[in-house]
Amino acid sequence: MLRSGFVGIALLAARCAGAQMAMNMGGEARSFTENVQRHIGSGTDLEPASNVEPMLMQMRPGGWMPMLHGEAIVTEQQQTGARGHDKFFAVNWLMPMAQRELGNGQLTLRAMFSLEPATISGRYYPELFQQGETAFGRAIVDGQHPHDLFMELAAIYDFRLATHGLFSLYAAPVGDPALGPEAFPHRPSTGDDPLAPLGHHLQDSTHIADDVVTGGLALGREQKGVRLEASGFHGREPDENRWHIEVGAIDSWSARVSGTISKDWIAQVSLGHLHSPEEAHPDEDILRQTASLALHHDFPVGSFNAIAVWGRNHTDGSPIDATGYLLEAALHRSGRDTMWTRIENADRTTDLLGEAAPPTESVVGRVQAYTGGYAHLVWSCAHGSMELGAQWTGYNVPERLAPLYGQHPFGVAGLLKLQLGHEIR
Repeated sequence: MLRSGFVGIALLAARCAGAQMAMNMGGEARSFTENVQRHIGSGTDLEPASNVEPMLMQMRPGGWMPMLHGEAIVTEQQQTGARGHDKFFAVNWLMPMAQRELGNGQLTLRAMFSLEPATISGRYYPELFQQGETAFGRAIVDGQHPHDLFMELAAIYDFRLATHGLFSLYAAPVGDPALGPEAFPHRPSTGDDPLAPLGHHLQDSTHIADDVVTGGLALGREQKGVRLEASGFHGREPDENRWHIEVGAIDSWSARVSGTISKDWIAQVSLGHLHSPEEAHPDEDILRQTASLALHHDFPVGSFNAIAVWGRNHTDGSPIDATGYLLEAALHRSGRDTMWTRIENADRTTDLLGEAAPPTESVVGRVQAYTGGYAHLVWSCAHGSMELGAQWTGYNVPERLAPLYGQHPFGVAGLLKLQLGHEIR
């Protein structure tokens, strides 16, 4: 496990010592359609136009602009209660991309990789009340699975329509369909929190899907605009082999409307039908609804990011509805300190009962989770930075689960974050 931290530090140090890529994301987007063309999140997700992601970039001969951004968070997690566990692990992702003008539009080639299959042993890390996907043939409970080595392999073409319009086509053997808000690993409102939200599988778990095709139309003037998207994709979530690229028929669909009225805000609503997403419940199809509102605001001594998310899964052919609410925010002060919080209220199902779970899945109650964290910048150079911090998460437990967990279990984590790039404004 230590190798993840050492490899990250070595790569960042080498970048600082001799790399020739310039640091700059190009500043905030000057218009709604320009924001669409930045493609700084996963899939075709949008961030507020005023946000500038840390990134390394350089204009190359031939009109290509290569870019690179990524991060790794080395974590020591400890939890209380009968079902709490401790673990040392690292979450991480790296996104290389390149853009160039092509015809009457812009071509973007993008990949995203993660070494979590190696830096998270045992096929999951501990996280109380988390559920979704499988490890060693059984449904994961009280834990979160690692991401795949191949998180995204995609090509995007944005064709300009007159002055204020874009038609976009996104194609990805592995990618993110138009469903839900920006995926949690890439949201600036997450701060340095390495843990997946409890509502991940109710809100944004399709950010790694197979055989994704998305078409979108964006219309906007200055910072006001709206975008309509539709996707087809393979609905089954990744299997336990996190090292390969999977294939499958396009058997699921989604649609999303995104919009903004200023450079600081982005809102979206989306609907999707997922065919047999969970290996543990292969006969269940899911209808997913989501809505979110994200904010980025700069002030003289820092920046503030926040997002509110609602998500609901309805199991076809049953009365089961599972709902999750999330509010998270991060404050970056003077380039030296980061503070964050995450508040959740999420339905949990009978999978958490383990061996006592009935054969038919149902909701057993709602769990409230409250997280607060702080990190301080301990080292930086022209091409990256390192932060050291900690966070605490406490839980309120529904009556049916209290005998298994206790009334108020909690978890603490020590964090070391390595990040490529700096913001330039």
